[in-house]
Amino acid sequence: MGKLYLVPTPIGNLKDMTFRAIEVLQEVDLILAEDTRTSAKLLRHFEISTHMHSHHMHNEHKTTDGIVQRLKGGENIALISDAGTPAISDPGFLLTRASIEAGIEVECLPGATAFVPALVDSGLPNDKFVFEGFLPVKKGRQTRLLLLAEETRTIILYESPHKLLKTLGQLVEYLGANRSISVSRELSKLHEETVRGSAAEILNHFEMKSPKGEIVIVIAGKK
Repeated sequence: MGKLYLVPTPIGNLKDMTFRAIEVLQEVDLILAEDTRTSAKLLRHFEISTHMHSHHMHNEHKTTDGIVQRLKGGENIALISDAGTPAISDPGFLLTRASIEAGIEVECLPGATAFVPALVDSGLPNDKFVFEGFLPVKKGRQTRLLLLAEETRTIILYESPHKLLKTLGQLVEYLGANRSISVSRELSKLHEETVRGSAAEILNHFEMKSPKGEIVIVIAGKK
């Protein structure tokens, strides 16, 4: 039996790559990458020459069985995403589950995950929180927002820049204009920014300043 490694990669600053992550990627037989073009830049930077295969949300249903067979055959394989920890709003869950069911050892290395620094930077309670990832695009979105309006724990969302204004507008509508919110973007990068305030204030800020980069929204729970 081989072993499946889930290896976090930097969300921005390449200095956040761990020594152990580099070592594992150098030593495994194969690296599965969400986007081989993006990951090729990372591997070149750290002088990692391990062969890569593509493994992403559009093909993971078809490729998982074949990967499990390779693991059963004794190959050690690492899974990486474009940024952050695999399976956190990225491919990884299906392969992890299939590997465990096949009796294959799975190990996730500690490392970069965008929502952790965003949560800590927010200044909102972080002893209890719920990670929601991306809201549904259409079906079930209103239902989810109504549920979140009653959530008493701190809430964490991921959002893309072109949908941020829509989401902030809906947070004002469903959770109230005065609900405390923190929005972090471009974490660990040159133009990192965290904006804190009421939902209405945050919406006004990004109406005046077009958002760019990957975004994490942290929302105070209902009092």
